[in-house]
Amino acid sequence: MLEEFQEEQQKKVARVRSVMDFTMGILLVVLGCFFLIYGELGIKLRGKEHTSLDYVIGAIFIVYGIWRVYRGYKKDYYR
Repeated sequence: MLEEFQEEQQKKVARVRSVMDFTMGILLVVLGCFFLIYGELGIKLRGKEHTSLDYVIGAIFIVYGIWRVYRGYKKDYYR
């Protein structure tokens, strides 16, 4: 009975974490894409032009966002 309850709780927590990982992953990918293309859109951040550091930051956000989406898909929180 107690083991069944704990297993059900773990499933609920895994589901919530999965949704959170999907949401954060998608937001990070969108933010990364913004950092990659905002120079072409004519937008100036911090009053400065688009630099190569913005490409690095955008790529890092995209890679980490993809990792979060993968982790949410995998749902391997309890090993």
